[in-house]
Amino acid sequence: MKRRISCSIIFLVVLCLLASFSCAEKARVGSFDCISPEEAGFSKEKLEAAAAFCDSAGSAALLVLYDGKVVLSWGEVEKEYPIHSIRKAMLNSLYGIYVTKGIIDTGATLEELLIDDIPPALTKEEKQATVFDLMRSRSGVYHPAAAEASVMIKNRPERGSHAPGTFFYYNNWDFNVLGTIFEQQTGKKIFEAFYEEIARPIGMKDFTPEDGFYMLEEKKSIHPAYHMRMTALDMALYGMLYMRGGVWNEKQIVPENWITLSTTLHSVMDRRNPVGYGCLWYVLSEEMGVGRAFLHTGAGIHMLGVFPDLKMVMVHRVDTDAEDVKFSSPQIIQAFDMVMGARTAEE
Repeated sequence: MKRRISCSIIFLVVLCLLASFSCAEKARVGSFDCISPEEAGFSKEKLEAAAAFCDSAGSAALLVLYDGKVVLSWGEVEKEYPIHSIRKAMLNSLYGIYVTKGIIDTGATLEELLIDDIPPALTKEEKQATVFDLMRSRSGVYHPAAAEASVMIKNRPERGSHAPGTFFYYNNWDFNVLGTIFEQQTGKKIFEAFYEEIARPIGMKDFTPEDGFYMLEEKKSIHPAYHMRMTALDMALYGMLYMRGGVWNEKQIVPENWITLSTTLHSVMDRRNPVGYGCLWYVLSEEMGVGRAFLHTGAGIHMLGVFPDLKMVMVHRVDTDAEDVKFSSPQIIQAFDMVMGARTAEE
């Protein structure tokens, strides 16, 4: 009798699990409809392997969209984490809007905008850098900056070693000053503007202006870094906006020509590496075989990837609020390769 009851219970549990899995395939995730891996041209087994890898490596969430529908949702996709350097790709949209309105001039120099910093102050030559130079991380201003990683400090060129516009160096000074310039020229705070211009129009469920915060390191610079917290689901919406050329519900939110300019390769970072830089976005070369593609990473382990030719958006998150973060930069490349390797159909 006990054995019969045990078998019955196991059978019911299996049925429940199967039912849950079936329902999960049809359910919505956040504001997104779901699609089966087979319909989206993916291997279900390989996507599950990618999720299992992320689980074992210490990820917090992995989200893959195909044509605006969820093909894989694993982990804490509804939990907010810091986005770190992905903040730069978020600022890109605000610049696109306000440059198009004629409120920000990308040709304006730091001198014209009255931009300076704590001693050692900017030189006359450094002040000739333009807003466009900063967007491409080619200012030639190698002043200490807030929120710099140790590797950025180690690799920072000497002051005056490169003229504005002539040399790429991934430079938090450039990115932070873009935040200062945005607020100075528009009279708006970044986080409030992002909420009004982007988050609310595209239906972000969780982001509010209170999810933004400034990081000021007074001994380094007067220009703070502008940080944000965001869920994977809200980040995926932003990726979809860019995948669709800036259009949302038949309304042009971000100018399409701005997105094209920003996601065009402006700097080859390393000729041995298929990743270059545009304007506040990394750009993948055609050698990757995924068509037009651009992304940004945060702390080397968060990622928002947009692949318009594949109709795909990928978001990877790590709990960087935790004291012990074991996920590492090489593992984000492995997770990316596993998701790409799960594709079974060519567009």
